[in-house]
Amino acid sequence: MAIFRKGTVPSAAQLAGLYNAVGWSTYTKDPAQLERAVSGSALVITAWEKKELLGLARVISDGETIAYLQDILVHPEHQRRGIGRELFIRAITPFAHVRQKVLITDDEPGQRAFYESLGFTETRDVRGAGLRTFIRFD
Repeated sequence: MAIFRKGTVPSAAQLAGLYNAVGWSTYTKDPAQLERAVSGSALVITAWEKKELLGLARVISDGETIAYLQDILVHPEHQRRGIGRELFIRAITPFAHVRQKVLITDDEPGQRAFYESLGFTETRDVRGAGLRTFIRFD
């Protein structure tokens, strides 16, 4: 049974272990930077089983006009147990009043299905909205 915590920032080693487990190794090249990034988030929700970090969701936001779901990840050994959905609900609920809720994810079919089940729409599918999405990676 997962225990969810609000505002608990895992150690750099715990974060690196989770991010590496899901294949997000770009983030773990500098574990101290990752820890600072997570610490700087508007909201961090973590899932634990005893002392094991099972998952994490974090939101970057101004609290009024935009909430960006920066990361939501669950250790592969604990996926498909509802942990990701619960992390999402706990992370996004405090921003219910915010009009724009945004996330960027990789192009994997399971990702799309998961986020659509949470009410997100891919920008290319928003008809008549005149939306474009731009991103720059340095």
